[in-house]
Amino acid sequence: MSGYNPYGQPGYQTPSNGPPHQQQQPPLGPQHRPPVAPSPYQQQSGTPFGQPPPNGQQSQHGGTPYGGYQGLGNVSQEQGYFPSQGQARSGNDEAMGGLSSQMGNMGLGDEGATTTFNGMQQGFNQQPYRNTDSSQQPNTPYGAQPITPAMNQFPAPAGAAFSPGLQPGGSVFGASSQQSMPVPSGPGVSAQGRVDPEQIPSIPLTRDAAARHYLEHIYPTIDQHLPPPASIPFVAFDQGNSSPKYARLTLNNIPSTSEALAATGLPLGMVLQPLALLQEGEEKIPVLDFGETGPPRCRRCRTYINPFMTFRSGGNKLVCNMCTFPNDVAPEYFAPTDPSGVRVDRAQRPELTLGTVEFMVPKEYWAKEPVGLRWLFLIDVSQEAITRGFLEAFCNGVMSALYDDDQEDPDYEKINDEGTTLKRSIPVGSKVGFVAFDKAMHYFNCSAKLDQAQMLVMPDIEEPFVPLGSEGLFVDPYESKSIITSLLQRLPTLFSDIRNPEPALLPTLDSALSALSATGGKIICSLSTLPTWGPGKLFKRDEGHISAATGGETFFYPNYVAPRDSEKLGLEIKRTVTRDTGYQALMKVRCSNGLQVSSYHGNFLQHNFGADLEFGVIDADKALGVMFSYDGKLDAKLDAHFQCALLYTTASGERRVRCTNTVASVSEGTQMDTMRFIDQDAVVSMCAKEAASRMTERTLKDIRNAVTEKTVDILAGYRKNFSTSHPPGQLVLPENLKEFVMYMLGVIKSRAFKAGSEPSDRRTHSMRMIKSMSALELSLFLYPRIIPIHSLAPTDGFPNDTGHLQLPSAIRASFSRIEDGGAYLVDDGQICLLWLHASVSPNLLEDLFGPDKTSLQSLDPMLSSLPVLETHLNAQVRNILAYWSSVRGSKGLTVQLARQGLDGSEFEFARLLLEDRNNDAQSYVDWLVHVHRMVQMELSGQRKKDDGENSAGVVESTMAGIANLKPPW
Repeated sequence: MSGYNPYGQPGYQTPSNGPPHQQQQPPLGPQHRPPVAPSPYQQQSGTPFGQPPPNGQQSQHGGTPYGGYQGLGNVSQEQGYFPSQGQARSGNDEAMGGLSSQMGNMGLGDEGATTTFNGMQQGFNQQPYRNTDSSQQPNTPYGAQPITPAMNQFPAPAGAAFSPGLQPGGSVFGASSQQSMPVPSGPGVSAQGRVDPEQIPSIPLTRDAAARHYLEHIYPTIDQHLPPPASIPFVAFDQGNSSPKYARLTLNNIPSTSEALAATGLPLGMVLQPLALLQEGEEKIPVLDFGETGPPRCRRCRTYINPFMTFRSGGNKLVCNMCTFPNDVAPEYFAPTDPSGVRVDRAQRPELTLGTVEFMVPKEYWAKEPVGLRWLFLIDVSQEAITRGFLEAFCNGVMSALYDDDQEDPDYEKINDEGTTLKRSIPVGSKVGFVAFDKAMHYFNCSAKLDQAQMLVMPDIEEPFVPLGSEGLFVDPYESKSIITSLLQRLPTLFSDIRNPEPALLPTLDSALSALSATGGKIICSLSTLPTWGPGKLFKRDEGHISAATGGETFFYPNYVAPRDSEKLGLEIKRTVTRDTGYQALMKVRCSNGLQVSSYHGNFLQHNFGADLEFGVIDADKALGVMFSYDGKLDAKLDAHFQCALLYTTASGERRVRCTNTVASVSEGTQMDTMRFIDQDAVVSMCAKEAASRMTERTLKDIRNAVTEKTVDILAGYRKNFSTSHPPGQLVLPENLKEFVMYMLGVIKSRAFKAGSEPSDRRTHSMRMIKSMSALELSLFLYPRIIPIHSLAPTDGFPNDTGHLQLPSAIRASFSRIEDGGAYLVDDGQICLLWLHASVSPNLLEDLFGPDKTSLQSLDPMLSSLPVLETHLNAQVRNILAYWSSVRGSKGLTVQLARQGLDGSEFEFARLLLEDRNNDAQSYVDWLVHVHRMVQMELSGQRKKDDGENSAGVVESTMAGIANLKPPW
C-alpha cells in the first residue's frame, strides 16, 4: 500500500440598543447551519484493507483489489478514497485540435477590482459615500478570529476586498492579465497551438476561491462594494447600503450618460429579492413603529427615510437623496445636528444607519384589515393522484410541514397549550383550510369543536360558492391538530373508490378566491393531471398563467414516482409553508434624478406602466429584475441611489413596508471604473430574466440569437473601448466577467431556450422559474456544482478547526473530468444526482449504502436519500448534502441515482455537463471560439447581427419592452 487509495480504478471524470420606537421581534433561529453527522472514528462495516472485495471480485488493474478499503482508519491518510492519477484525461482533445484554425489569442482583462466610488480604494477604512456621515462610520470592530457558527456578531476581519485574480490556484486567476491563453494554430499563431481547457475561465475555481475567502471574512456593504458571488454563503455587515442578498446592481459604478453606458453594451438593472433569508451571524431586520404618522417620507417623490438623506438648517430640513427636495422635519422627528450637520441621535436611529429596515404603517396604508395569513390547501383527489400515490404523499407533506416531530429543529416556534409543548411552523394568527376536488368540490369543516372533520360537497361547478363560513373553513392548525391529522390520513382511502379521472381546477380556484376575498391569503394546490373538466378546462399544456400573475410558484414533478419523489414533494411543501411569506403586497422602485425605471421582469401583475407591482403573495425565495434607463444626465459629483419599497402583510397579520436602499457611484468620461465594479451574477440574471419575459413575443431561435449578440456586444464593447493595448487577435475578458460567456451558454442550453425538442411542460416551467429565481438559484441552474465523492479527503464533510464544514473542491461540468470507477454528486439547485460509474468499487458502494450493497444492480433505483450508516464516507456525503440543502434556493434536496448504463437519469447527468457539446448547442470551447470570432468581426466592422427580423430589442433596456408588462392573456 502506497497511500490511501481504497476505491481506485483509474479513467473517466468534478450594532447600541435600538431607539425607543423599535419594535421587538422574536429571535430568528440559526440559518444555513444544517445538522452535521459526527465522524464515526471506529472500524466500520466495510471491507478491511488487505482483504478481497465482496463477491470474490478482483481488481482489473494488477493484483491489488480496488486498493483495499481501510474503513475509517487513520485520519492522516494522504488523499481520501481514490488513488492519485495525475492529470485527468481530456476526452475532447481531438475535437479541440479541430479548432486550431479558428481560435485567436485569448487573455484576461487587466482591470482588477482595486478602486471604488469616485476613486476610493477598496479596503475597510475607506471614506464613505458623499452623503454619509463620516463621524458615524464604524471603526474596525472585528478581531482576528474567524466567524464560527456559534457566533451571532461579526468577529471576522473585513480584510481586503476579495478578488479572484489574487487567489492562488489555477492559472486562470494566477496568471497575469497580459498573458495569453494557450491557443491553437492560425494566422500569427504557432501551428502546434491548442485550446487548453485548463486555461479558460473556470466557474468552480472562482466559486471555491470566493467561498474560502468569505468563510474567514465578512462583507461590509460600503467599504467593499463589489458583492460576493451569488452562489456562495457570506455574512454581510449593513453599513447603510443594503446587503446584496436583497438587491444586486449590475453596475456599482454607473456612467453619467446613456451614450457612455451604450458603449459598454451592459444592462443597467437591479435584481431584487426583498424578503431574502438572513444567514447566521447577520443581524435581523429592525421593525420600526412611528405610530399614526407613519415613517418620514419625501413630500415630492415619496421616498422613505434612509441613511443617504441629509439634514440642514440645524436639523429642520430633510433633503431627499433621490430628488434633492428639502422637506420640513416634523416636530416629533426633530433632533439637532452637530457642527458637521449630523443628527446627534443618528447612531440610535436604524433608519439612518441601515440599508434595510421595516416600518409599521398606519391605516392609510391598508387595503383590508390585516389578519394572519390564511392558507387554503386545494387537494387533487382524482384518479391519477390516487393511482400514482401523489395524494397520499401530498397529505403526508402537509402534515410534516404543520406538525414536524423534530424537537431539535430551531426553525419552529414553541408554544404552551394547557401544559403541552407544541411547535408552530406558521406564526400565531395564521389559519389553514382544506378543500378536495375532482369533478366536484369537497369542503371540510375542521373546527376544534367537532369530533371529526365534516365534508360539504359542492357539485355546481358552473356557479360555485363557498358552503362554509370562514370560521369553519379556516382554523388554527394547532387547536384542530387531531382533526386535521385524522382528515389527511383518511383522504387517500376516502376517495379510493370514486376515482374521477378529470379534475375541475378553475371552478375550484374561483371558489377558493371567494373564500379568501375578505382577508386575502395563499392557495397551495396539488394537481396530478391536466384539468380537462368543467369551465376553464385546458387542452394546451402551456396556457396556465395563474402562479405567474400572482407571485406564486409552480413545483413540477415529471414522471412522478411515489417511492422516489414523495420525499422531495414533502420537503417542498414544508419549505412553502415555513418560509417567510407576505401577502397583499405592492412594490415601488425609485431611483435618482437622471434615471427612470424602464421595465420589470418577474412573476407579478402590473395593470399599466408606472403603476405599483402587485403580488398576491411574495416569499423569501422570489426575486425580480428591474431595468433602468436615462431621462437626463447623472451628476458625477453625486452618487446614484435606488430604493425598493415593499408594502405587504406578514403571515402574523402586521402591515409593514420593507425598504431596501442601494447606492452606486457615478463616473464621467472614461468608464474604466464601471468595468471594475460589474456584478456578474446580476448581469447574468437580468439578461436571463429579460430573455424569459420575451418568450411570448419572439421565437426561441430569435431569443437564442439575441443572447449570443448581447454576449458579443458586451465583450466587443470592452475590447473596443477599454483594452486597446492588447493585440488585435486576442480575446480579452473583463476581470469581473470572466465566466460570463459560460453562464450565457448555460442560458442557451437551459430547457427554457434550448433548441430541439423539449416538452412544453418543462420549457414553460423553466421559463417561469427563471423569471422569479434568485441570483443564487439561477447561478446553480445555469452551471451546476459537481464534486467527486470517491476521492474525498478524510477531513472533507466534517467541521474544521473554525467550525465550518470543510468541502471538497468542485470540478468542471465536463465529461473529460469524469474518472473511471468514480462517483459524483451533481446539483443544479433543482435536482441532485448521484452518478456512479459502471466500474465503481464495491467497497465504496458498501460504505455508502450498506454492507449488502456491493454492485450497482443491488441498489434501489427509487432511492431518494442515503441510509444512516456508521461509516466515514456515508457521514461525509450526508453532511455535504445537508449543507447543500441550505444553500440552494426553494427546491428540496433529495438524491436520485444515476447508474451508468442502468438509469434513465443518466441522460440528465449528461445534460448537466454544460461544458460539453449537448443540449443542441456548442461546447464551452467551441462557444468561446464563436464569440471570439464575432468580436473580431465587430472590431473590423464586418459583423452582421443575427438576432431575428424583429428582435433587436430582445435584451435591450428600451421603452419597447413596456408592452410586455401586461400578461399576454
